[in-house]
Amino acid sequence: MRIHWCGTGLSARPGLRRLILANHPVTVWNLPIDAAVEAVGDITDDVRAMKSGALDDALEHGDIVVSMLPATMHADLARHCVAHGVHFVSSSYITPDLRELDEPARRAGVAVVNEVGLDPGIDHLMAHDLVAAYRASRAYGPANVISLASYCGGLPAQPNAFRYKFSWSPIGVLRALMAPARSIRDFSELRVHRPWRAVSRYDAPLRLPEAFEVYPNRDSLPYMAEYRFDPAWKVKEFVRGTLRLSGWAEAWQEVFTVLEEGPDDARLEELSDDLWEKHRLDENEPDRAVLAVSLKAERSGVPVWHRTWVLDAEGDVRGSAMARLVSGTVSLAVEAVMAREIPVGLHGAPHDLRLVKRWLDETQHLAQYMQLKVHV
Repeated sequence: MRIHWCGTGLSARPGLRRLILANHPVTVWNLPIDAAVEAVGDITDDVRAMKSGALDDALEHGDIVVSMLPATMHADLARHCVAHGVHFVSSSYITPDLRELDEPARRAGVAVVNEVGLDPGIDHLMAHDLVAAYRASRAYGPANVISLASYCGGLPAQPNAFRYKFSWSPIGVLRALMAPARSIRDFSELRVHRPWRAVSRYDAPLRLPEAFEVYPNRDSLPYMAEYRFDPAWKVKEFVRGTLRLSGWAEAWQEVFTVLEEGPDDARLEELSDDLWEKHRLDENEPDRAVLAVSLKAERSGVPVWHRTWVLDAEGDVRGSAMARLVSGTVSLAVEAVMAREIPVGLHGAPHDLRLVKRWLDETQHLAQYMQLKVHV
């Protein structure tokens, strides 16, 4: 079972190097090949150019392909893997195209694993852990009112006037901002056509409490089933959102003005290039990643169970915070596939509490601060 790791951008390197240094059989694919040599050439010489047909020739039944390529390439590559009896792993969201691969993957006897990065990924693990703990607690009961909030953001470790810096192309952030969001607020479904119109304050219970701005991200509601909420539960709040430094909404007003116009792809690329030129992280400048996932149960308006997982990481000599947390989790998923701990078919981050605990324990080593806060 050979690992074929495709893509050696900055977000991929810590997890890739971890697998190689653990003596797993890894072939590294990239174009241009020089970038791959620069990333891992000091620890392996199994580096190849990802040219047409080259990967196909190298694949054997039961191998694992890891895609750290742009998300738009995942569905085609995953479809190709399933057709050849090869497992597939990526950190990106499960799209409708990927969801269609569940049954073909089961028939082929392979796993197609996605949403195993930071967000989505570690946030799912934290939610699975909280829901399982709540279900097992004495406070659990059908009369309770439930609230879940999951907020994650990549931030500059050293705040700037723009209240943000880009680790890679801004186009993904811009497209996400243009995607409508759906969540539950005060027992009702909340639909927001432009997410920045729903910015609110969030006080994160970090080592030193800190106020952020947050807004809903994409469609949160399908994750109620993914997190195994009972359909009979009375859900007061349920939101998966994006976290930003205080002052972000004001600093981004000019960006929002362009996005309000519904720009075409050319205009969006132009805006992306301009933002990348003005607001990217400098070389060796540390980034920061903050994640907070909270589950609260109330009875008659009084909290009876309330816990929050919080994580705060900064870039250091091991790589950027985002790269460590995204690719580090991907590498854990690869090892789980190798150990046959993930069933065949399509999956996101695992529900198996043994894997959840092990992966969260590993994550502790990747962040400077990570704690489970017990409020009640």
